[in-house]
Amino acid sequence: MDVIDLRDFYGRPLGRVAQHHIARRVEQIWPDVQGLNLLGLGFATPYLAPFVGKAERAFGLMPARQGVMQWPADGKCLTGLVDERELPLPDESMDRVLLVHGLEASESKRGLLRQIWRVLAPGGRLLIVVPNRRGLWARREATPFGHGQPFSRSQITQLLRESMFSPSDWEVALFVPPFDWRPLLRSASAWERAGHMLWPRFSGVIMVEATKQIYAATPLPASRKMKSRVRAIAPLPAPAPARVVLPEDED
Repeated sequence: MDVIDLRDFYGRPLGRVAQHHIARRVEQIWPDVQGLNLLGLGFATPYLAPFVGKAERAFGLMPARQGVMQWPADGKCLTGLVDERELPLPDESMDRVLLVHGLEASESKRGLLRQIWRVLAPGGRLLIVVPNRRGLWARREATPFGHGQPFSRSQITQLLRESMFSPSDWEVALFVPPFDWRPLLRSASAWERAGHMLWPRFSGVIMVEATKQIYAATPLPASRKMKSRVRAIAPLPAPAPARVVLPEDED
């Protein structure tokens, strides 16, 4: 889905319900970001607003294939368009990274996670929100969670460990069925409470917080070789435009 589809989804009642319940869990996992640098990757802007003004710095980067839109609507733009394999950030410059609508659609999942590993400071934390393979939301293409690759808990654990991250905390959200039916959406909070108690394995999304693992320098030369190879063939990231920019038509 491109940036227009994602924006439109979060403007619908179903999208606002999804945003509310996911954002609650994000804030429970990260209750205090005072003085920290926070990066949102993918389409994370619906979940960044509570951190603006609390974190030392909070901004969003969106992959080129998805497109970028200005955020917030008023004031200084805090978003940019990037190549997910070459984040334009210094090493160890971020304390927190929130990845939403990014990993499941990425064409280079390990490359993306390796870039996140590079920009995270020692002791930094990554929080990923991905569609749950067992959940109903991953089976409904009318929502962004029905696109891309859904994950099971074991799959995301293996991918994180292969990318030098250690899972440290898990959460789930979105138990209300993914339909724009107002009587159903009004009972979304009841669905969330019941789902957490009765069927947590069938949530719409899985949320995993992971910490950066520091090993000996063995993997780093390969990473540097990959990094220099990408720089040799890829253009520099374009600056964020003032308004919506869509990816070029691939036809």
